[in-house]
Order: sequence, then structure tokens, then C-alpha cells
Amino acid sequence: MRAASKARPRTKPPAERRDELMKAARRLFLKQGVAPTTIEEITSGADVAKGTFYLYFSSKDDVLAALGERFAQELLAKIKAAIAAQSNEDWKGRLAAWARAGLSGYLDSMRLHDIIFYGSRPRTREGLVDNIIIDHLSGLLQAGADAGAWSIDDARFTAVFLFSGLHGIVDAAHVKGKRLDRSPLAQGLERICFRAVGLPHG
Repeated sequence: MRAASKARPRTKPPAERRDELMKAARRLFLKQGVAPTTIEEITSGADVAKGTFYLYFSSKDDVLAALGERFAQELLAKIKAAIAAQSNEDWKGRLAAWARAGLSGYLDSMRLHDIIFYGSRPRTREGLVDNIIIDHLSGLLQAGADAGAWSIDDARFTAVFLFSGLHGIVDAAHVKGKRLDRSPLAQGLERICFRAVGLPHG
């Protein structure tokens, strides 16, 4: 009799397989950097054949772009959760929640953020002025203006300014070698946010 052949594992859904490749790439990028990481190492880490990689991504840069989109989505989810914990009428509290959650999200994933956005790909102006974090903040600012909570000339313009301020506060402290204490950084960002919309910051 012929020996019973081993049952082949069931094929995983494409979304799950893509997620496994992204997680493997993320682990390797954090461990050894983007440039030294090979596609073979990524597929090995995801336990798939090398050819499977090209069913989902065209290159490592393509993986980085996907990780960037996921990073923004996860950060936005944290920001939305922090804002949702505030009263709908507490517009100052909601704006402060945006500042605190955005800052914490950046600090919690600063190394991954830098690998994804500043690593091997050239930095683009588009990502700094057009992304889902800015889109959401622009909506929050406009909603607050419509409710009479503050007065702004242009919600989108202000959102870009505040998003840039978030990065600038952390980057300045990091570059100057200062200890990244969250409380003073968060307080500084909150003050900038309040001033930008004409709220008292005391």
C-alpha cells in the first residue's frame, strides 16, 4: 500500500498572508534595519516561499509603504479613542486629547516611525501635508468651529500646522539630546493647539 501522504495545510486568506509578511518585515526592519534585510529573510520569517512575496508586494519599498499606511491607521485609532473618551461638549478637552494621544503614539513607536518614514525612502512633502491624521484633525477643528467652540480661518491649514508642530516638538527634543519627558512635551503641544484656535491655555 502507498504510504498516506501528509495533508497539505489549508491555504490562508490573502489578507492574513499579507499581514504575516508585513509583520515579518517589521520585526526584521526593527532588528537589523531596512537595507540589510532581504526579501528571502522576510519570506522565511513569514514561513512562505519567496515567490509568495511578489503576490502582495513589488519590493521592500512597497512593504514600507504598506507599513506606513498601517502605522497611520493605528495612530488614528488611538487618537479617536482618546477623543471619544471626552465629553462631546468639551471641545478643549477633545483637542487636548488629540495632542496627548498623537504625542504618545509618536513616542511609543518612534523608532518604527523613523524606519518607515525616514529610513531608506526619501522623505516627501506630500506625506507631511496630506494624510489621514491631518484629515481627521481638520474635521475635528471644523466641527469645533461650527459648534462655536473656537474660531479659525482655515481648518485644513490649521491642521497641517498642528501636525507639523507635533513632529517638531518631539524631533527638536530628540535631536538636542533632551530627555523625552512626556508631560512637558504634551503640555507644550497642548498650548500650541489652544493658541492656534484662540482658546485660553492656562
